[in-house]
Amino acid sequence: MPEAPSEPTLPLAGVVVVDLSRLVSGNMLTHVLADLGATVVKVEAPRKGDELRAWQRQGVSTYWLAYSRNKESVELDLRSPEGKQALQGLISQADILVENFRPGTLERMGLGMETLQSLNPRLVAVRISGWGQTGPFADKGGFGSLIEAMSGFAAMNGFADRPPVLPPFAMADNVAGLYGAALALAMLHSQRDAASPRVREVDLSLFEPLFSVLGPQAAEYTLTGAVVPRAGSRSPTHAPRNVYRTRDERWVALSAGMEGTLARLFDGIGHPEALADPRFASHEARLKHIDALDALIQNHVGSLTLDEALRFFAERDITAGPVCDIADLMQHPYMVERELLVQQPTPDGRSVPVHAAPYKIDGQRPAIRRPAPSLGQDNARWLPAAGEH
Repeated sequence: MPEAPSEPTLPLAGVVVVDLSRLVSGNMLTHVLADLGATVVKVEAPRKGDELRAWQRQGVSTYWLAYSRNKESVELDLRSPEGKQALQGLISQADILVENFRPGTLERMGLGMETLQSLNPRLVAVRISGWGQTGPFADKGGFGSLIEAMSGFAAMNGFADRPPVLPPFAMADNVAGLYGAALALAMLHSQRDAASPRVREVDLSLFEPLFSVLGPQAAEYTLTGAVVPRAGSRSPTHAPRNVYRTRDERWVALSAGMEGTLARLFDGIGHPEALADPRFASHEARLKHIDALDALIQNHVGSLTLDEALRFFAERDITAGPVCDIADLMQHPYMVERELLVQQPTPDGRSVPVHAAPYKIDGQRPAIRRPAPSLGQDNARWLPAAGEH
């Protein structure tokens, strides 16, 4: 097996990750690690590959391009003895293993924790599933949409007089992937100086990370006995916080929960006396009279164009900004100045923009070292016999 390529400027240079996952959660996890310099070996089924490749627009696998850059691809038939043997060879050299099969699948493949311990006692095994490796739903399918519904997210998302709303992207998968990256690195750190290393198994469900980021719902329900109704773009904790329509049919988002900001807002819209109005004098009062407060703000914003509204808020140091879609963002000065889009080649010779690494290290963003691989592109590099699958 070859050594991982040297990337001395990146913190995960030399770390080898074997990725058995499919679709979003595992790909997000290993996407984070790959951008940070890890060598991610993506193990894919022959001919078909990761299902993420099938998510296409005009013949381009956009999700694959975005989340599999800086990775390598090998084809392995994991149902064949040869494929299983080759996978064991990869695992024996890896630092991190990522899988998102249904619980029990890895064991049925002959790769339970005891076997992994014999192959590589310093391995970190991150096991992603819908509901966890144990519990009443362990055997239940766990697509993100089910988790987004059951976790409480859909119940709080949308408007009270309309149906609950699922997110338009793979929220549960992405949140789990980000948690998983942090866990993988924490466990990897714990292995560094372990005198008697053992395989560290991370049991990561899609449900639990999403539930955790929804805030103190359980505490608040216990204290109040009430389920907070859906409130659209309003906040259940402070006001004003909403989106307001401008005269030219655009939208501005405003959050003015701090007293100083609110005072400048009331003064700017010509109602300085509102801060002393009992209806608006505290967080609780403003939430109780939110319709009247929003009407006051909307009346002023509705008299301005978007540009006028943004200038109005900026001049008064009020926390507000435009509601943007991707067409707005493509040439937005913030996006351009921060270099948040990078071009990536497509298999047919075109190029499309994808998101850059969403951070800087010592003032620089990690580059795309290699585009998303074609299926089996790296067989010869990683498998005992070139082209084996």
